[in-house]
Amino acid sequence: MQNQRTVVDGVRLVVRALVYAVLGGAALIAIATVFSVLGPTLALDLYTPPVAAWWTVFTAIAVQGVPFLLLGTVVSAAIGAFVPERVFTRLLPRNPALAVPVAGAAGVVLPGCECASVPVAGSLMRRGVAPAAALAFLLSAPAINPVVLVATSIAFPGQPKMVLARLVASLATAVVMGWLWARFGKDEWLRMPASRGGDGGPDASGPRAFLAGLQHDFLHAGGFLVLGAAAAATFNIAVPRSVLDLFTGTALAAVPLLAVLAVVLCVCSQADAFVAASLSAFPLTARLAFMVVGPMVDLKLIALQAGTFGRAFAVRFSSATWVAAVTSSVLVGWWLL
Repeated sequence: MQNQRTVVDGVRLVVRALVYAVLGGAALIAIATVFSVLGPTLALDLYTPPVAAWWTVFTAIAVQGVPFLLLGTVVSAAIGAFVPERVFTRLLPRNPALAVPVAGAAGVVLPGCECASVPVAGSLMRRGVAPAAALAFLLSAPAINPVVLVATSIAFPGQPKMVLARLVASLATAVVMGWLWARFGKDEWLRMPASRGGDGGPDASGPRAFLAGLQHDFLHAGGFLVLGAAAAATFNIAVPRSVLDLFTGTALAAVPLLAVLAVVLCVCSQADAFVAASLSAFPLTARLAFMVVGPMVDLKLIALQAGTFGRAFAVRFSSATWVAAVTSSVLVGWWLL
């Protein structure tokens, strides 16, 4: 019976891939036909210097970011599908004050994208992990995992201090927020996620869960990468230099600006280093704040937190995390950069 089910699942995947290939090919043919017919009529000059510069920045960010995005989603899906959550409960100390730094440091060896961090944190809470520790892992896993750190080193070649600064600032933010929740958090602010049992949700495991998680995370995060790359390219080309000069001269103005942009752009943590590297007019501390804030506080994460833990939690936790991330970035940037 199990073998029959596996064969059926394999056939479904093949059929789905063929359908996607046919539909995608038809769409490409249709687009090519439209451009070949209407191109001379529209007479759009795509080779002007501003447009060429936009395409250069956009392509550089997207091409550099996609391999790390794929690697990160593969590792994240594998952990979600094959690593039992009981592993976390056995490794974490029972004392929340001690469990918070351990859970935060676990993000270094247990990578995951920010899209998956919220359901993973909810799953840990359902299995008895202290909320403060689960929240510290929620913040650290997408921010300091090996894929993100390697991507940062490639985006900032010859600047190892930038990698160290991101690691220290992100880990410090996660641990501080975990301790703050352990000290000041109230039960009525946090809506504990309901048990999902065997419904095939985030608690599902096995090859099917791996494939489903990989498909969801890559397509979901890939869309945000494209949007973030387009937004960064547009920002670099469209915003006049005179406007940037108002913010790029000092970190006091540049840090809050990029910290706010990190919330709005919603760039995936495996690719945001390349977006930050493209913002070369800003000081390193401001770009550090962009990379620290982005994986911890952005629009999609706020929405995910509100849906999983409640609106009251999302508003309070996201606001406090933004302040902690900016403060940590400024202190670490002053120390290392």
